Amino acid sequence: MAGNGNENTGGDFSFSAAAARDALPRITTEKGAKSPSPSVCQDDTAPPVNFQTIDELHSLQKKRSAPTTPLRDGGVAGVTGTSGPTTPVSAENMLQSVSASLASLTRETGPKLIRGDPTSLAKVAHVPHTPTSLPAADVSDSGLKFTHVLHNLSPAELYEQAIKFEKGSFVTSTGALATLSGAKTGRSPKDKRVVKDETTAAELWWGKGSPNIEMDEQTFLVNRERAVDYLNSLDKVFVNDQYLNWDPENRLKVRIVSARAYHSLFMHNMCIRPTPEELENFGTPDFTIYNAGKFPCNRFTHYMTSSTSVDINLGRREMVILGTQYAGEMKKGLFGVMHYLMPKRKILSLHSGCNMGKSGDVALFFGLSGTGKTTLSTDHNRLLIGDDEHCWSETGVSNIEGGCYAKCIDLAREKEPDIWNAIKFGTVLENVVFDEHTREVDYSDKSVTENTRAAYPIEYIPNSKIPCVGPHPKNVILLACDAFGVLPPISKLNLAQTMYHFISGYTALVAGTEEGVKEPRATFSACFGAAFIMLHPTKYAAMLAEKMQAQGATGWLVNTGWSGGSYGSGSRIKLGYTRKIIDAIHSGSLLNATYRKTDIFGLEIPDEVEGVPSDILEPINAWADKDAYQDTLLKLARLFRNNFETFTNHKIGDDGNLTEEILAAGPNF
Repeated sequence: MAGNGNENTGGDFSFSAAAARDALPRITTEKGAKSPSPSVCQDDTAPPVNFQTIDELHSLQKKRSAPTTPLRDGGVAGVTGTSGPTTPVSAENMLQSVSASLASLTRETGPKLIRGDPTSLAKVAHVPHTPTSLPAADVSDSGLKFTHVLHNLSPAELYEQAIKFEKGSFVTSTGALATLSGAKTGRSPKDKRVVKDETTAAELWWGKGSPNIEMDEQTFLVNRERAVDYLNSLDKVFVNDQYLNWDPENRLKVRIVSARAYHSLFMHNMCIRPTPEELENFGTPDFTIYNAGKFPCNRFTHYMTSSTSVDINLGRREMVILGTQYAGEMKKGLFGVMHYLMPKRKILSLHSGCNMGKSGDVALFFGLSGTGKTTLSTDHNRLLIGDDEHCWSETGVSNIEGGCYAKCIDLAREKEPDIWNAIKFGTVLENVVFDEHTREVDYSDKSVTENTRAAYPIEYIPNSKIPCVGPHPKNVILLACDAFGVLPPISKLNLAQTMYHFISGYTALVAGTEEGVKEPRATFSACFGAAFIMLHPTKYAAMLAEKMQAQGATGWLVNTGWSGGSYGSGSRIKLGYTRKIIDAIHSGSLLNATYRKTDIFGLEIPDEVEGVPSDILEPINAWADKDAYQDTLLKLARLFRNNFETFTNHKIGDDGNLTEEILAAGPNF
């Protein structure tokens, strides 16, 4: 039996082997062929190769090309089109410019720079270095070495850098880059400093209520030297040359020098990405950030209160970051700079969302966290100009940024499909938790922080408007999540009321994290972004009123909070009702409605809004306990008045009449 089995197996094997030989590519010997060895066997099924070594093969894998970057005319750089052929940036000019940016204030020249990855074996360009006239004893170790500059890398290149060299960097299941920001998972407002000199002492908002904490020029230079010395001591630094503001007449050239690929990719997404032609002629930046990341400041330095310091010098047009890796410091630091520079050009900088209808009607959305600013400004029936930072000039509105910075906590595809779908290759995910095997992100997990974020280019939103500019706004919508339940779902505002509520920047938060606390807590943030403004709030409010009056824009106060009672007894106004209200604002139908005025706040509320129950339009009608309503209304009115005392002493105009009008537009009791 065994013998028969072996014979059958052997017979089958012989037949299979013969068939397999016939199926193999035929190997022939070409006699007389022009080769070093005429009788060598050659495989004639493949064409000859263009390399002789494995290194040559690897060199053929990548070819030089310009990055594909969205243009402000809606095209793509690096391809045939209206932009024409692209040209690579001049390496020598770029390196000389970066070397000047990284120059120590105590030495005559900048560091020796080489373009490219220090781990690469390829030849790289370097900047000519002129020796200093200082004694040899003053030369530092960092001055004797070359620092590699990784300039405007593509997302793919930055992925490679992060994954290779930065612990905590991973590719998620959707292709995004998950990173960690270290010990700091949010901004450090108490560690932010602004240089107070003769100019800024007179121009900026200082004192009670102001976010601007002063430091002197000398202390800034000490911190700048510390950051620059740290960056120069590294084998490589990442340099981003980009723009702020989609308005080409008023854009700002910014340079970000950082130590992490994560920071470089974040700013690649958040700032406007230049075309190769623009990068070729970028020249000297208008503003420079030196981000030393985790490297701390010296706590014994004057004005320092911790190992973290975020310093802005408006005179030198520079920003220094020490002791924090949270990338949002760069974004909001530049926003503060725009809040200072743009008003000098009679351009209003705004912390708002912005969208545009098919007929060209533009709406601005102001609101603090939890008011629905992102949700309501993202409308599939309208084009998104931007979600966070804008400018309003003589020609219209423009987005300051080139990307979006969205909160991720409890993110769900059903609630925020656009943000969900934008989290793909190229997106930075900060401090999220994911499955170690599948790399699927759990957006409900708060193990690292509740402040999980996604930073992605704005073109990742399908209905974004590229270029991110639009005509003058027709509607200015102020959003408030009133957890006291006494503000109407919709109110039409006159100019003075718009200024009052814009300066107040009200919303109410529910202290649900503290056991036994059920009372809502009022929050006020001037201009809906007090942490970032540089000038006194009344100056931005006056500019807003002036532009609204010139363009015939209408102000609206929309309550997305509670109705029929405060938090705990009433109910949250349905999102569907709020969307109906916003639709009525966009369509213009509310301009023709009949209005009546409320007590205390003097707000005008419409008699009806299509699709919204009339009984909730007048707040008192939705309350079962009318006395409780009156008590709560007076309580909120007092909170508004107490908050506004900070601004009453600041006069607008020579006669101060406008100030009196704004005060009169507040609650009257």
